[in-house]
Amino acid sequence: MQLTLPLLLTIGRVGAIPVVMLLFYLPVPYARQAAMILFVLASVTDWLDGWLARRWQQESRFGAFLDPVADKLLVVAALILLLYDRPGIVLALLATVIIGREIAISALREWMAELGARKSVAVSWLGKLKTGFQMTAIALMLWEQPLGELPVYQVGYALLIVSAVLTLQSMFAYLRAAWPQMQGDSDADHS
Repeated sequence: MQLTLPLLLTIGRVGAIPVVMLLFYLPVPYARQAAMILFVLASVTDWLDGWLARRWQQESRFGAFLDPVADKLLVVAALILLLYDRPGIVLALLATVIIGREIAISALREWMAELGARKSVAVSWLGKLKTGFQMTAIALMLWEQPLGELPVYQVGYALLIVSAVLTLQSMFAYLRAAWPQMQGDSDADHS
């Protein structure tokens, strides 16, 4: 396996997760804001690594595997931080919807790939929109401190609600696309 810049960016996104967590908990001024900045930089590499890999023809099987894993780990870790910091039923439900959807769609994509129908559950514009809202919401909630009169955390919270709605919509869109395959062979493994 060749270590290309796109692959290093993906690996770096995974490596950024414990640093974001450490910064979040450091008892020094602006630590949360530093955590947010690193989270945003790591989030941007999600787009950049794929774009570079396609542009430079450096796509790899390992990169294709690690990229979505890195994205999900980054989001899950950030949601756990936020929920631990400010526990509440609404935030717990939002986190559960977002994390549950990621698990369900990952499993669906794996299953569809086994059937040779992965393209029917390829990333859609709705999924990309969901990701944009989700990353923005989490970043604002990590920042937490108001910017002048702007209640940053509350804006992020509202965007996380929008993200959860988009999360459900995109999940149902993927399930609808996969439904014809799901109604297939009744002798399939039901483990």
